[in-house]
Amino acid sequence: MAGNSELKDFVDRHRRLFILTGAGCSTNSGIPDYRDAEGNWKRAQPMTYQTFMGSVATRQRYWARSLIGWQRFSSAKPNDAHLALARLEAAGRSEMLLTQNVDRLHQSAGSAEVIDLHGRLDQVRCMGCEQRMDRARFQDELSRLNPGWLEIAGGDAPDGDADLEADFSGFAIPACGNCGGVLKPDVVFFGENVPKDRVQTAMRHLDQADAMLIAGSSLMVFSGFRFAQMAWRAGKPIAAVNLGRTRADEFLSLKVEQNCAEALAFLL
Repeated sequence: MAGNSELKDFVDRHRRLFILTGAGCSTNSGIPDYRDAEGNWKRAQPMTYQTFMGSVATRQRYWARSLIGWQRFSSAKPNDAHLALARLEAAGRSEMLLTQNVDRLHQSAGSAEVIDLHGRLDQVRCMGCEQRMDRARFQDELSRLNPGWLEIAGGDAPDGDADLEADFSGFAIPACGNCGGVLKPDVVFFGENVPKDRVQTAMRHLDQADAMLIAGSSLMVFSGFRFAQMAWRAGKPIAAVNLGRTRADEFLSLKVEQNCAEALAFLL
């Protein structure tokens, strides 16, 4: 199994890296990941776009759990993996950082050239008029409309969710103040397409890169896997840091099965 010295050699050899990160980058910040070492779901499959939009009861359950989960999620701080990748960018070695995470921790760590492939959880979007609202302000509104809910304890779950089962039927969700539309977190749910311009921008940066570095992603979701596929077809070397298998294992020039913060520590 490859280790830190091989990874350091890989980074040293390639001037401009296209970096793709996933949940494994944020686990040291206290945000749980979705999948086990085999790439299987650790929990029930996450929310789908169709289910969220199609049912008031589903939206009540989602926002009630999010009300509780957001408290911990929003207080998460960047860990050494985020800081290491920010250092790589500061040294002029990062062509672009494409993240599947919605936590904005790369930006908090100092990375400026970041594409949030699956959106950002710190914003709420109206599905009617496209108006955006700050999630912290929405949190205040949810708390005001649903007194007592914040006192309920729920276990941590990925992406600001909480492991909680209750009677959600009385949970009040505000509509968009502008048009009365349905409010949804400004993230790409399963079954929803990543905006085309976001994908095309990332592809342009991948074209400019010498090699690809994957950190903390199993790439089981096609939206991320396609970039590894493209890099491989273009003959670009690919290194991955991930605990367990990835969907792109056959494409890899190098694989380090280690925690992201430990594997990338040489950059600090």
